[in-house]
Amino acid sequence: MKSILLFGAGKSATCLIDYLISESSRQKWLLIVVDGNIELAKSKIGNSDTAIAVSINVENSFDRKELISKADIVISLLPPSLHYLVAVDCVELNKNLLTASYVDEKIKSLASEIKSKGLIFLCEMGLDPGIDHMSAMELIHRIKNNGCKITSFKSHTGGLVAPESDTNPWHYKISWNPRNVVLAGAAGAVYKENNSIISKKYHDLFDQCGEVHIKDIGNLAYYPNRDSLSYIPIYGLEETNIFIRTTLRYPSFCKGWKAIVAAELTDDKKQINTDNLSFKKWSEKILPFINAENKNQLKFLGLFDDLPVPSSAKNSADILQYLLETKLAMSAHDKDMIVMLHEFEYLSEQITHSLRSSLIVKGEDNIRTAMAKTVGLPLGIAAKLILLGKIKLTGLHIPILPEIYEPVLNELKDHGVRFEEELN
Repeated sequence: MKSILLFGAGKSATCLIDYLISESSRQKWLLIVVDGNIELAKSKIGNSDTAIAVSINVENSFDRKELISKADIVISLLPPSLHYLVAVDCVELNKNLLTASYVDEKIKSLASEIKSKGLIFLCEMGLDPGIDHMSAMELIHRIKNNGCKITSFKSHTGGLVAPESDTNPWHYKISWNPRNVVLAGAAGAVYKENNSIISKKYHDLFDQCGEVHIKDIGNLAYYPNRDSLSYIPIYGLEETNIFIRTTLRYPSFCKGWKAIVAAELTDDKKQINTDNLSFKKWSEKILPFINAENKNQLKFLGLFDDLPVPSSAKNSADILQYLLETKLAMSAHDKDMIVMLHEFEYLSEQITHSLRSSLIVKGEDNIRTAMAKTVGLPLGIAAKLILLGKIKLTGLHIPILPEIYEPVLNELKDHGVRFEEELN
């Protein structure tokens, strides 16, 4: 019996676990779900007879290796900093590995060993990164195969609250790791615009955000996402005048978050003393940045409350995360929404054409969210295809090759993850 080992049973794992349980029942496989919280892992697998829940300290090398050694394929939904521990074990024990996280330098350092052992490590296999790569590369290859030259590429993705569940002045609710929300954009961003390299620091990201119009949704704001330039050669788009990857939010979010960043309330480095510290005292640095547009947002978040901050907080990021989890939580019947938009301009016989390809996915509730669906399903589908021998690649990969994106995108359509195109 083949076995799938999944590390992590958090917010993004729900739909992945559902999918893998279904496939395990069909294929007679075993799913092993590992999480530090055994009750969480048990709740995710329910009463399935093809899945078991296990709890270990994932940083314990012996326990980790014991589980990996018995698996046929490993999926890691752990925090990115822990992927390398799992990756090293997978190389040593000759196991294939999938993650939804960006490929970092530590993982890249294993590339030659992964290839020489005939393994496949498939990273960036979630939503963003993941579905964005696959859907973009399908279009890039199609446009180029028609003899056209791509001059501009913009890719936008956002995890948002669905309009019917939008009930607060931030127009946002937490549907994924809240720490990632707190620190989003902290590394700044670099991208290409009008043939120039544009670099923005964290404090500038939320100034003058661009906007796009999404059918049936309205206008959404975007800010640049990390290092877009590194994907130019990966996508084969060196000749583009514009190349940018962005994060989508409702416009008002960017206006409020700009003030929070300016006041350094997302700082996760500077230690603070929480003794007798109220939210109002902690956030006082934001006072110069309050205006008519963001005042209600900041008040709603609880920044001006006289209540004590959590005693367990070690820095401002901890306090802000507590407020986000408290004030912007999804209720049981709330729905989140994923929006993705690719915008292309290309030349065909010296005539400029534009192509927009958009995706909208809504969640079922606050457990089976659109975020969990779009992060988890690509991982599950890829794992199945590898186990069935339908993806035969070896080495370290992200999903930019037809051998990966074609079958995965095709199956995603069966789950309602389908793009709509507009050509002008």
